[in-house]
Amino acid sequence: MVIIGAGIVGLAHAYEAVERGLSVAVVERGDRATGASVRNFGHACATAQADDALRYGLEARGRWLELADAAGFWARRTGTVMVARAEDELAVLREFAELRGPDQVRLLDRSELGQRVPVGPDAIGGAFLPEDLRVDQRAAVEAIARYLAGRGVVFHWTTNAFAVESGLVRTTRGALRAGHVVLATGHDVDRHFPELAERFQVKRCVLRMLRVDDPHGREIEPAVQTGFSLLRYSGFEACPSLSAVRERLTREKPELIGIGLNLMYTQRPDGTLTIGDTHTYDTTPAPFDQEAYDEAVLRETAGLLGVGQLTVRERWRGVYGSGVNPFLIEAPAERVRVVAVTSGIGMTTALGLAPEVLDGLLAE
Repeated sequence: MVIIGAGIVGLAHAYEAVERGLSVAVVERGDRATGASVRNFGHACATAQADDALRYGLEARGRWLELADAAGFWARRTGTVMVARAEDELAVLREFAELRGPDQVRLLDRSELGQRVPVGPDAIGGAFLPEDLRVDQRAAVEAIARYLAGRGVVFHWTTNAFAVESGLVRTTRGALRAGHVVLATGHDVDRHFPELAERFQVKRCVLRMLRVDDPHGREIEPAVQTGFSLLRYSGFEACPSLSAVRERLTREKPELIGIGLNLMYTQRPDGTLTIGDTHTYDTTPAPFDQEAYDEAVLRETAGLLGVGQLTVRERWRGVYGSGVNPFLIEAPAERVRVVAVTSGIGMTTALGLAPEVLDGLLAE
């Protein structure tokens, strides 16, 4: 099997193929993965998903922990804390707790919330989602690739794939023959199959993210999300009060809704915080970054943490493919699959998605 792309989606398929006893080659245009798989929060947020995303996310959790042990990177079942700063947000969390039950959602009062994570004075309560995971996103993908290489996977680094056919992948270093091919190039699906990208309206979603010092100097295990996050995850769409949250935030914070703010943060193993993020969409994004986006993220995160300002250590833009469906799984040719998570939840779902894709692909 030949897999094109060494991000988390490609590596998930490589891992599943190796587990099934297949010989695997991975083609990657860089000398390591530097895309969406390392530019994220390191958050596997399965609980907040619905439908296929929930199913894939639940399946992926155990695989993340298995791989962390085998490949030697940091991963832990830390859970997620949802911070409510308005009564309508708390109402959504109450409804979500009723839908999912205490094993998946535990409501927190103001005191319990403050014991788990630092919060500003406007926090009124929240919820804890105990089953979610966090991983060291900057180390995990490289560690998985190294582990798979040790199990016999052949990696063709700094190699471009420019043609994919049934049984054949043509690359800048020669042709590779394969019984099956998986193309997992994320938002660059349009570089290989432009008609497919057009049909599924795949665009590039650009995120603005930052790494800052932790102003409180305390260990923060769970991922921390807010009312803005309620608007971005499919699991909350079943909650009747969500419309009130959307209407209020649109009325009170139109500029933040306009830049697609998902106010959240996670703590890295070195104690710094990954914060963000904003979302803008285009087929070919402009190369110019607006400082107002970073200013908004910094201002809102400082308020969430209850501090005056934050010290920035790094800034970057993340890019992932976004489409009309959360997942793009297509067969443009016999024994070929194009696979992309077109909803920004690749870290959450890829390891659960891959087994289902290979079931269908290997049946051909």
